[in-house]
Amino acid sequence: MGEHIIKLPDVGEGVAEAELVEWHVKVGDLVREDTVLAAVMTDKATVEIPSPVDGEILWLGAEIGDTVAIGSPIVRLKVAGEGNVVAGAKSPETAPTPTPGPSPQGGEERASTAKADTKPPMSSSKKASSEKVEPAMATASPSLVGGGAKGGGAATASAGSAPTSGAPRAEGEKPLASPAVRLRAKEAGIDLRQVPGSGPAGRISHEDIEAFLARGPQLARATGLAPKDGVEDIKVVGLRRKIAEKMSLAKSRIPHITYVEEIDVTALEELRATLNKDKRGDRAKLTLLPFLMRAMVKAIADQPNLNAVFNDDAGIIHQHEGIHIGIAAQTPTGLVVPVVKHAEARDLWDCAAEVNRLADAAKSGTATRDELSGSTITITSLGAMGGVATTPVINYPEVAIVGVNKMMVRPVWDGTQFIPRKMMNLSSSFDHRVIDGWDAAVFVQRIKALLETPALIFVD
Repeated sequence: MGEHIIKLPDVGEGVAEAELVEWHVKVGDLVREDTVLAAVMTDKATVEIPSPVDGEILWLGAEIGDTVAIGSPIVRLKVAGEGNVVAGAKSPETAPTPTPGPSPQGGEERASTAKADTKPPMSSSKKASSEKVEPAMATASPSLVGGGAKGGGAATASAGSAPTSGAPRAEGEKPLASPAVRLRAKEAGIDLRQVPGSGPAGRISHEDIEAFLARGPQLARATGLAPKDGVEDIKVVGLRRKIAEKMSLAKSRIPHITYVEEIDVTALEELRATLNKDKRGDRAKLTLLPFLMRAMVKAIADQPNLNAVFNDDAGIIHQHEGIHIGIAAQTPTGLVVPVVKHAEARDLWDCAAEVNRLADAAKSGTATRDELSGSTITITSLGAMGGVATTPVINYPEVAIVGVNKMMVRPVWDGTQFIPRKMMNLSSSFDHRVIDGWDAAVFVQRIKALLETPALIFVD
């Protein structure tokens, strides 16, 4: 038998490190060749790491949320044969631990990291032991409600004395009490199942009722509710950490101006329904987004300064000829922004097909780094959940984002009467450092004109 060290492979595109976001195995597991061991994230693309050999997991070299350098050992396997570990070579357990991700705690995190650097990663037996101990502690005092015991001494004290809150008896166990006591409890609105009994076999007396009432009316009423004091600490890792960093950067560096305009999309919806009804079988179904994308392409032709990214460190605006529209998409793991490249060269149907393809790739987690980067302007839409108005956050370092709100039928005055019309708001944000309010308004009004008279979208 030998040992085989698996190092974090080069995931391509010049990436020097990656964040570990998921382990698919644990110490002691038997794995086959090509079994997925872990998942790492670079920018917003997730890459799975397979095992190149059969073997048994002996050691895991990082914890979820750690940033691991390319080429660092991450897994050690026991394998049949000699393996790839040279005799006398330094064991990976003695190597420094991977760098933890950024933490809002700052100094505390650095201190804990310094301590961790002097110790090897937790062994398999210790990890398994710690994972098993926690549930045991949680069930040691089942009568406690909410936060549970604060330590061993507190748990012992609670077990040895009458409980002061919560259910003092097992679920379904009938409380023992005389008819007079039951009547007293009913008149006071007390659930006897919540009252600790001091008599034989937990029998409840009038004195117990008095003591229960004395502890406070909030506990005396039979509501079936109980206070909870527990706090769950959730480490921000992976895509959620990327989103947090990007949003913090955008809001701290970009002075946003948001412009909201109402648009009558009745004619657009009629045209969309007609086109979908008569479309070829190989064409994607049209939604609002392809029409909006084509309208934005026409509006950007008049105002190319909106199709840009602002390098504020260098003080340079990079104005692009190609229009690469990011489409903010919600996925099971969080918000990602796949990019429709060169929207200026795509017709309505091509835009629809590409949006569908990218949305499927994003939701399944198969979108590539190239498909998730390079946008020059972004659309954000929550569909039916879009609300009346929103204040979209610009996708830094872009200078504009167009937000689609939900469509509603509203009464609109046509000069002689109110008529029902399909109305929708656009909520768009702009970087006020480089885009003036007037330019923002002109841009949105141009989009409004095109969507309200959709035939203009097709006129060159």
